[in-house]
Amino acid sequence: MTFAEPPESPSKLRFDSGLQIRFDTSRMDFGYGEGVFGPSPEYRRLDAIRGSLRDPNCSGPDPVYAIAMDVGRVGDLEELKSRMLLFGIVMYASGRLGDEPVRSQGHVHAISPHSGWRAPELFEIWEGRAIVYGQEKSGDDPGRCVAVEAGARDQVVIPPDWAHFVVNADPNSRLIFGAWCDRQYGFDYMQMCAHRGLAWFPLIDASGEIRWQANPNYSASKLQPRKARTYTELGLSSGVPIYEYLHCAPGAIQWVSDPGRLSQLWPEFEP
Repeated sequence: MTFAEPPESPSKLRFDSGLQIRFDTSRMDFGYGEGVFGPSPEYRRLDAIRGSLRDPNCSGPDPVYAIAMDVGRVGDLEELKSRMLLFGIVMYASGRLGDEPVRSQGHVHAISPHSGWRAPELFEIWEGRAIVYGQEKSGDDPGRCVAVEAGARDQVVIPPDWAHFVVNADPNSRLIFGAWCDRQYGFDYMQMCAHRGLAWFPLIDASGEIRWQANPNYSASKLQPRKARTYTELGLSSGVPIYEYLHCAPGAIQWVSDPGRLSQLWPEFEP
């Protein structure tokens, strides 16, 4: 497979993830360098996420995004398995989904059999501008709702039990990010489907800015916009790519697959 690598190649210009990965943005495809393993991407089609959008009949890019789960260095595979950790990479299309930005449909993680928890997730933006939306609960009352704006090198943590989706906040460019997940990850869409989306819809206004509209299928809630922060309480540092924690400080990411070790922290934690 031949990959076009234009001068603005995101893996070389803005951020070194610690993994040799090439991004073919014209085909929304991934290529892996020497010593790196990973699957061919799966593609999320527009029809698969229509039920979560404010306008299910909208037009937009198709596929909406490409995702590859279980990526890493070949020499790390056994440790990844023993720690029940999984690393994924995602590329979002540019453009719009009707009056919304390109985004995922939203979900809460299924309970992981090995831990008994709905796993948290750690995102790291590699290229573009993202908004990571999260809500504390999945039922009629969404609880706390936050929208975290993040750019290249920023990290965002979604705690256990929170429903969430990721937004491409710049319709003129693609969004690329990596994430640590639980190896027994699964998605629970039941409440999202029942409520026709999560509690807030991101909309693009006439000036190109993101504005938010409440989903009337939930109880009233307040959305808290905020900037990405550094999670010192988790042992994270903004200067370390999240994949590198596996080598330099694995305890700083072990909570992703073993959230019980921080059980006292999660009730008051916010992204």
